[in-house]
Amino acid sequence: MILPIVAYGDAVLKKKAKDIDKDYPKLDELIANMYETMYGAYGVGLAAPQIGLPIRLFLVDTDPFSEDEDLSEKERAQLKGFKKTFINAQILEENGDEWAFNEGCLSIPDVREDVFRQPKIKIQYQDENFETHVEEYDGLVARVIQHEYDHIEGILFTDKLSSFKKRLIKGKLTNISKGKIRVDYKMRFPAMSKKR
Repeated sequence: MILPIVAYGDAVLKKKAKDIDKDYPKLDELIANMYETMYGAYGVGLAAPQIGLPIRLFLVDTDPFSEDEDLSEKERAQLKGFKKTFINAQILEENGDEWAFNEGCLSIPDVREDVFRQPKIKIQYQDENFETHVEEYDGLVARVIQHEYDHIEGILFTDKLSSFKKRLIKGKLTNISKGKIRVDYKMRFPAMSKKR
């Protein structure tokens, strides 16, 4: 089932999410719905806060990036078929010289900006079966994970922009929060939530 994606301005996007355990209600169904929602919006990652749930759950499928002709053969190979569900994730380390990459977000449609992140991460998480893993990633895979991880920490990519850049996009962000935007996927806007 495709779920509405929460738009910029909703308080859930600024909350630090809580850990869950294997007794979380209908978790398998939730994960399946999140993948369907992400694919329906042509995303490569989706975090639970983006569908209104302040829990430490996000998923990533970088396969669509592997078609990008601007990337090296090595980068495309790394992105091809990378699909994972992260539960109760904690980034243990971030290393390397920060590099810029143009990021966007399903909760902030039509806004793309260069964001600086470190290229290498070490992350501990649980999979769908609640088995614990500690893994290292780099490049674009690491970046997608970092972006989604930020969501469960209550951080948006726009929080990482300079105050000058934030001023330039302020009008767009205000319009998104008011629902004054056209998107081809289901969204829930803060202005609509308040009317209920």
